[in-house]
Formats: sequence, C-alpha cells, structure tokens
Amino acid sequence: MNQSAAQDRWHLTNSGIEWEVCADTRLPHEDTVEMSGLRVSAIIRYGVNQSGELSIHRQVVWPMLRTIPNDTHASLIHDYPSAAMPQFIVNGSKVEERPQRIAFDGILTIDSQTKEGISIRRKLFPAIEAPALHETILLLNETNSSILIEVESPSYSARSRGIYGIYSMETLSDTAGKITLMPGESKEIGVSFVGRIWSEQLLPLFPLAEEARRRERINGLQNRLQLVTPDQVLNQMFDFAKLRAAESIFSTKSGLLHGPGGGSYYAAVWTNDQIEYAAPFFSFLGDETAIEATKNALRLYMPFMGPDRTPIPSSIIAEGFDIWEGAGDRGDAAMYAYGASLFALACGDRDLAIELWPAIVWCLDYCLSKVTPDGVIASDSDELEGRFPAGAANLSTSSLAYGGFRYAAMLAEELEKPEEASMFAEAANRLRTAIEDYFGAEVEGFETYRYYDGNDILRSWICLPLTMGISERKDGTVAALVSPRLWTVDGLSTQAGDTVFWDRSSLYGFLALFIAGQTEQTLDLLSAYSRRRLLGEHVPYAVEAYPEGNQRHLSAESALYGRVITEGLFGLIPTGLASCTCTPRIPAGWPSMSLRNVHAFGHCFDLEVQRGFGTEISVIVRESGRESVHLGQDGETFIIKFEGHA
Repeated sequence: MNQSAAQDRWHLTNSGIEWEVCADTRLPHEDTVEMSGLRVSAIIRYGVNQSGELSIHRQVVWPMLRTIPNDTHASLIHDYPSAAMPQFIVNGSKVEERPQRIAFDGILTIDSQTKEGISIRRKLFPAIEAPALHETILLLNETNSSILIEVESPSYSARSRGIYGIYSMETLSDTAGKITLMPGESKEIGVSFVGRIWSEQLLPLFPLAEEARRRERINGLQNRLQLVTPDQVLNQMFDFAKLRAAESIFSTKSGLLHGPGGGSYYAAVWTNDQIEYAAPFFSFLGDETAIEATKNALRLYMPFMGPDRTPIPSSIIAEGFDIWEGAGDRGDAAMYAYGASLFALACGDRDLAIELWPAIVWCLDYCLSKVTPDGVIASDSDELEGRFPAGAANLSTSSLAYGGFRYAAMLAEELEKPEEASMFAEAANRLRTAIEDYFGAEVEGFETYRYYDGNDILRSWICLPLTMGISERKDGTVAALVSPRLWTVDGLSTQAGDTVFWDRSSLYGFLALFIAGQTEQTLDLLSAYSRRRLLGEHVPYAVEAYPEGNQRHLSAESALYGRVITEGLFGLIPTGLASCTCTPRIPAGWPSMSLRNVHAFGHCFDLEVQRGFGTEISVIVRESGRESVHLGQDGETFIIKFEGHA
C-alpha cells in the first residue's frame, strides 16, 4: 500500500465509496457533502463525535423561495435542529446510534448499532422535483427477543418571510407511536424536510418511492460518458464529477439553471462557472437537463449585449430577474465567447450555433474594443474578483479571449461565414503574439508568464495559455507549475508562497500539463489529487477554495474535473459541428482506456484508445455497430469526423 492509500479514510466499493467507521482509530471525524434536486439542495454534515455517537446536521436550501433582499444569496436556508427529527425510545431512554459504516454513491447511507440490539440504517437524498430533502430510516431488531420502540415524531415547523410571503420549513414523518419488532423484523420510516410558501397546499411526499427516482437519476448519469481505465480511483472520481456537475440544476422562473451551490450560489449564473467551465463538459455528457440549463444561461446574457459595448453583468441573479455587477468587467465577454463557442461546436446542433452566433460575435467585438496598445485584452479584474491583484490587463482574460477567437473562427467556417472566420483567426494570431510579448517573462527563475504588468510572483493561472494551445513557453511553464513554489498536496496555490488554493486553477493545471504532453507526471499528480478528494478527509468531489468557503462542493469544479478527462487525458477538442481532434495521452502502463456513450456532435459513440507495440496506439470510434480505426504514434493528433449534423 502506498503512503497516500495508507492515509485514506474511505475505500472504493462497487458503486461508490465507504468509510468503515468501526475500524477507524482516527476519531472523532466529521465531513460535509452537498446533494441537489430541481427545487432543493442539502448540505449534510455527518460523522462521529467524541463519544463515538452519530453526529448529523441537515442544512436545506430552497433556491426558488427567495428571501429579502432578493440578492445573490437570497435562497431560503434552514438548519434543522435535532428536535425536528423522529426520536426512538426503548425502555424510557433515547436510542444512541453508534455508526459502524458510512457509504456514499449519490445517496448518503449511515449504518449504526445501538446497545439495545437495534441496527439503524439512514439514507439521505434530495427529491428529484419536490422541494424536499428525504431521509429513510430502517430499524432492524437483531436480538432474539421482541423490542418495543416508541417513535416520537414531532410536528416541527418554522417560519420565515420572503418576497413571496410567509415560508414554512417543516418536517414530515410517516410513522409515530409504538411499534414492536420481533427478532429479525424491520420497520422503515420515511422523513421529509420540506420548504413551501405557507399559503400553498402541501402535496403528499413518499420518501421510499423517491429513493428509486434518485437512483434512476444517478444511474442515468453514470451510463453517459463512462470512463473506463485501469485506475479505479479516476473512474469513480469521474463518475461522481458527472453527478455533482449535473445535479446542481434548479427549476427557476427562467427555466432550468445550473448553479454552483455551496449554501450561497443558487438560481443565478456566472460566465465563468456556467459558461466557461461547465458548458464545454455538458456538451460531451449530453444530459438533456444540463444542456437545457446551459442554453438558458447563455440566453440570459443576450439582452445585455447592446450597441454601446457596456460590459455584460458579472452574474445574473434572482432566477434571472436581477443582475450583480460588483466585480466590474472580469473578462466576462472572453469567458462567454470561449465557453459558448466550444459548447456550440461540440453540441453539433446547427440551429443552436446559429442562435448563439450573434452573442459570440458581440463578445469578441467587445474584446477587440478592449485591446490595449500592447495588443492584449484589458479587464477590471478576473474570475477571482479582486481577491488577488490582476492589474489592468491579466493573463486569464487574454488567454480566454484567444480561445474565444480560435473556436469562433472554427464555428464561422461551419456556418459558412468566411469573412468572420478569417477575421477571428487573424485576431487570435495577433493576440497570441501579444500574449508572448506582453506576458512572457522570467518569474522566480522560470521562463513562463507574468500575470499582469508588475507581477513578480508565480501565479496558478500561468497554466491557461497551455490549455488554449499556446505552447511558446511550455517547458518553463510546466516546470513552474510542478515546482514546490506552486504545487502543493491540494494542487496549485493561487500564488506562490500562499496557502490559498482554488481547485479550479488546479484542474486547469492538470489540463495544461496533459496538453503539454506530460502524461506520466500529470497522471501521478492527478491520481494523488483524486485520491485525496475521493477517499481522504473531505469527500467525494472537487472543491471550490480554501480558506474561503472551507472547501465547498461547488458544482462547476466537478465539470472542470470532467474536462481534465475529456480534453486532457483523451485530448478531445471540437473543430467543427461534426468533427474533433483527439490527442490521447495514454499512460505507458495502461493497455487501453475508453469513453463510452459519448454524446457529442449530434452523435452517441464509444471512443477507445489501445496501446500497441512500443509507441504505437490506435484510436477506435464505435457508433451504431460501425467501427473506424485510426492508427498512429503516442502523442499524435487524430482527426475524427462524423457523418452529418444533428
């Protein structure tokens, strides 16, 4: 067992991960996980306290029950006290649960024992459509005698006020009173934590039936875009990334909207999280809910693309009916153009591409209007919104604009717009030269990039040019990224010598290292990171940041993890509505790796990379019983074309 494995708290199972609490000597320990449905999100803190007893706390969020003021953080949130839960009394005393096993596979399962000989299994999961967190509790008599259990199910209700009137937060249980369990007999109880407008009728809820619907949603996502490699940690981390990325979608007044979550960010969209990070991943996942949410996010920005070139908002909040512009111009137009172009290409839908084209053009025209005398793109800040200095022109905005120009040129060719294709391709070339001239620098002894004029400390976002295919400073940038100045046990530090980290930059860093051809080193780093996030102390997803937010499970970071696999490991880059390049980075020790049920370019296909003799590899595309084989060498780029457009 390697050192990282020896430090694991969790281990893999056939369907997820499991923590053997009964064998754990490092107690007490608690963790949190977020789970979401279309009208609810729940952040569950769970674990074992000093006495070895179950510790559990349920924070429930209702994004569409808007509070006052109706700003970014105006989702109704309620922390349910222990008094809101059914209590189990045996012989006049409350039953104490001592967890033996905790598992997660999209549903949080807690198995406990009691001194009375009753085993208790709790399952927690969000409703698919109802505004409720559900919990099922299975009581099993493991003794040789009958046990009388008194179930105290309090009628819990709390009130709050919001823009729609009075809100009610309630606990509903389907069992109360005394029950007798014979030896080996069990009883399952359903509990729902519900939020609603007080004047609206409370519809019946069925937690036991809802578990099957949650399972169906989980399985549906697992069956799409399946990763198959010899590394089971990567496979499982990727499965969970799909779930977290695609579950955090809410049914708002503006339609389905993807949201970061984390107890703060719901019923709102950002050009980085939803469009730059998540959209290019969803176009390969092909989940209808996620695709629709992405289209809605893209459409919400269109009314703000006017003739006066006023920056588009930093975010569109309150279910799409208000905006926040506190960060000024973060390079949002560059984020939009980059993400929207990739999304349109990979979706393979000509009608969608035609719809998005004017918005992409507006964003790129806006970027051109912000070109400085040095040829780079000016912006007020970047996606960190002033948390770290970014100068008047930063590397992130210019890199994203370059990507936007590059992919928009490809999209223009597909839409038979040769003049725009040529214009944007030329703009990309000019910007690439300007990025080298303006940002290229020796920083802390590395031939890499300064983040802004005057910057002399290494920054994590020096990885971005590589992710866009800008390779002029590849060697120095790779060396800087993996140096102890930037790389830590949690990935990239935001700034060298600082303890702050944001997983989004680490994930872009993995993508950059794969694109730079550093397959073996990148796999080692990615495997260590994935193991830490999946099996360590805070599981099972990529996180937002630390210390800010204390490593919240924001959703779009999981989408970025997915792109490390699709764009990094497999090197899938859209080049048209029915074409892409594939530059697989298959590790030397792997005989093969596959992506199955890929939904992109209007097609559903399997992609398999097989290792041959020496450096020989083959890329096999299978679709509807047909198979095409591409033979080549390690590091080679293959062109894949599909027949027709969707």
